[in-house]
Amino acid sequence: MSGALTAGSRRPLAGVLAGMRGRWRAGIVTTGHLVLLAASATGYAVGDIVRGRFSWSEFVLQAWFMTRVSLLPTILVAIPFGVITSVQIGAVAAQIGATSFSGAVNGIGVLRQGAPLVTSLMIAGAVGSAICSDLGARTVREEIDALKVMGISPVQRLVAPRLVAALLVAMLLTVVVAMTALLTAFVMNVGGGSISAGAYLDSFVSFSQPTDLVLAELKALIFGFVATIVASHKGLSASGGPKGVADAVNQSVVLSVILLAVVNVGITQAYVMLVPQGVA
Repeated sequence: MSGALTAGSRRPLAGVLAGMRGRWRAGIVTTGHLVLLAASATGYAVGDIVRGRFSWSEFVLQAWFMTRVSLLPTILVAIPFGVITSVQIGAVAAQIGATSFSGAVNGIGVLRQGAPLVTSLMIAGAVGSAICSDLGARTVREEIDALKVMGISPVQRLVAPRLVAALLVAMLLTVVVAMTALLTAFVMNVGGGSISAGAYLDSFVSFSQPTDLVLAELKALIFGFVATIVASHKGLSASGGPKGVADAVNQSVVLSVILLAVVNVGITQAYVMLVPQGVA
């Protein structure tokens, strides 16, 4: 009797372990596919640009489409972000008598973390989902298979122009987010009378560094690259009709956000360790 109970209790555990092994194996396979797609798309993009064969018309169409679907949401997210940071930082600074450093803290926080993170969410949510749904719809309609039959690489024809467009749009969106959030924080702090405009700008200039903007743009490039590759992979591997495309879009957004969060932590830690910090 006890032996039967023991055997029965082991079955659920064995099922859980088998499921974990399956997910681990699937994760490794997905990682390999993402790396291969990233290398292939980068090679096609660079090679076609050098040889003058790059599809600039597709690039312009995709860049305009990405800007259209992400610019307004990005601005609408950047404004409350600037309000929240200025209110929270201003309250803490007032408690410790350091309101003169509000500009520095707002500037560093927005440039190093806020602008790239807001951009990454917009790229993963708006741009990435649009790319995945477009490629997924083409896949389930067998347009991708038709391109392969005609000897045309879907990665070269569809993914590479979207990748280059996403990199450009991500960099521009980061500048938009940074300017919008910084301007909002400036209006909230100076307009509220907690600090003068001169003191706010002086602390911002003293502690913020040009490398902070370089870091923000570098993060934007990496975030745009990662989100586009994930969205393209999920779209090209979609199956099962409209439901399969919807599932692919959901997986694309979730996986992109997780990867972008991990990459952001790594880049930030490397920047803090390698770049001297202090008053400029």
